[in-house]
Amino acid sequence: MTAPPFVPDVASPRARGAAPQQSEAPRAGEFGKVLDDLGSALSKANSAEDAFANGAGDLQSAIYERARADVALAVATAASQRAAQALQAIFSMQV
Repeated sequence: MTAPPFVPDVASPRARGAAPQQSEAPRAGEFGKVLDDLGSALSKANSAEDAFANGAGDLQSAIYERARADVALAVATAASQRAAQALQAIFSMQV
């Protein structure tokens, strides 16, 4: 069986002979940064709700910030569950 060679539609962004780019692997501090960003979103939501409760903010911004924090938390939870499932599948493999 023969297959035609793969020819990309777009030119490579790297010039010929240029040094290869570093890999896109996450660094050790990236997980901590994600947790910090999630904590920041949750604290913004709490601040907006407190401002509304004290009469200094409006309901729209309180609802918006809470929704943003809830979505960020849901995405982080789903990603961690997927990672845990993947690790569990890897650890259950027989070598």
